[in-house]
Amino acid sequence: MTPDYFAIFMKIIGSLALLIYGMKVMSEALQKMAGSQLRHVLGAMTTNRFTGMLTGTFITCAVQSSSATTVMTVSFVNAGLLSLAQAISVIMGANIGTTLTAWIMSLGFSVNLIDFVFPAFIFGIAFIYSKRLKNTGDFLFGIAFMFFSLVLLSQAGKELNLSETPEVIEFFSSFDVNSYSTIIIFLLIGTLITCIVQSSAAVMAITILLCSMGVLPIYLGIALVMGENIGTTATANLAALGANTQARRAALAHLVFNIFGVIWILILFYPFVDMVCGIVGYDPTSGVVNAQKLAIVLAAFHTAFNVCNTFIMIWFIPQIEAVVCKCIKPKNKEEEEDFRLRFISSGIMQTPELSVLEAQKEIMAFSERTQRMFGMVRELLTERDESKFVKLFTRIEKYESISDNMEIEIAKYLDQVSDAHLSDETKAKIRIMLREISEIESIGDSCFNVARTINTRFKGKEDFTEKQYEHLHQMLELTNNSLTQMNIMLSSRKDDIDVNRSFNIENEINNYRNQLKSQNINDVNNHLYTYTIGTIYMDIVNECEKLGDYVINVVEARMGTKQKDA
Repeated sequence: MTPDYFAIFMKIIGSLALLIYGMKVMSEALQKMAGSQLRHVLGAMTTNRFTGMLTGTFITCAVQSSSATTVMTVSFVNAGLLSLAQAISVIMGANIGTTLTAWIMSLGFSVNLIDFVFPAFIFGIAFIYSKRLKNTGDFLFGIAFMFFSLVLLSQAGKELNLSETPEVIEFFSSFDVNSYSTIIIFLLIGTLITCIVQSSAAVMAITILLCSMGVLPIYLGIALVMGENIGTTATANLAALGANTQARRAALAHLVFNIFGVIWILILFYPFVDMVCGIVGYDPTSGVVNAQKLAIVLAAFHTAFNVCNTFIMIWFIPQIEAVVCKCIKPKNKEEEEDFRLRFISSGIMQTPELSVLEAQKEIMAFSERTQRMFGMVRELLTERDESKFVKLFTRIEKYESISDNMEIEIAKYLDQVSDAHLSDETKAKIRIMLREISEIESIGDSCFNVARTINTRFKGKEDFTEKQYEHLHQMLELTNNSLTQMNIMLSSRKDDIDVNRSFNIENEINNYRNQLKSQNINDVNNHLYTYTIGTIYMDIVNECEKLGDYVINVVEARMGTKQKDA
């Protein structure tokens, strides 16, 4: 009976889609279960090249996705939390960690997994409705889908029966397995397919399927696996497209590392493959098809190649760093007045749990920019030259516009992140961040209000008295101290924050405002200055006090406490 090739082909495509989906669900569930611990591990365990490599291996094994690890690493470089050298060592480790996926694939073709699949589905559906065990349920669903797809692939391979199809046998036999040009062709095919499907697991599964059916010689199968190693770097490079220079260098380092590995393995290709086959106990020249051993050979080669490549290249991290720095030159330094998000990039494709880090770094940059704006306002108060005054006021005006845009763009980004499935902890963080950016934008508005009031005074005929200037400088100094404390707090861990400092400064600002308010009434009554100049003077004082309230709102948002009305 002639097999229905179309139905079998659709079954294979569907199985691969199910495999990719299962891997995605499993990886995301593992990341949710690990939560912020992954970020802490990555930040803390990269003190040298070896701990960095072990960290990359550990995280990739934990989340079952080298793409997630490399994209996370690129994000950390983009956020300034990892140096380029540290990132390269983590990416090397990710290459070792991803070999576990190949062993899972080989298990699917070596063991009957159907007995595991259905209990996993049953427990998964039971856990998924439990708030406490939801992530475990998602993980069981993911792994069940993945194993079920491998069972379906194996069945489709048997139904296809390509080993009994002369045309297919003749097609693959036409390739000379002892020719380097053939190996390079299949290497390029593996690279291209992986770039297109964005899943090295899917390419590995189809390679094992073809080899286990006896139609694809093991040498050509291994060439596809080598190509998959290069193709998988496309994810990190796409992630870095809109990122900063260092992040793009980290992504390129991943590509350089894998290309170098492929070059040296090509030189030693046949001896190396024969050595791996010898360890597994398979003779590549025998012509006997042993599906179980072929799957193990592919997984063993993948592991041996990545481990050897890492242990060779780990000694040359400074040289890799020099190469990528030469290839990717820093962009022309833009003026800080130009609106540009430094850490958030629409081009970054990553798991939602890890996107929060970029947003937090961007909020810190937003806060620091706002304090710089306040510094310009302090300069404006003492500026006497008209042209310089106008220029400085225009800069402050531009900063106010940037402040509005930053709030909108960060909020949009957080809104996109919140559309995904998130852990309760991450949802709470996003709510806090939205509150923070709203308050920081209000600080920018207050800065501009003070600048406009100073501008009104500059255009008028009257000036502040020496005593008024003295009081204003003191009030501005207190306000600047509160902004400094806010920035320290935003860049610190919650456990390390001393909230009392911010509240003490706020009390000082409030008390000083009340003191100046009473004194202003007396001074106007005593005709020390006019009512008009007294009003302008108190407008600046009151706006500084209001700005201090916004600062406290940011502090309280960070600590997760009740908001204060400004």
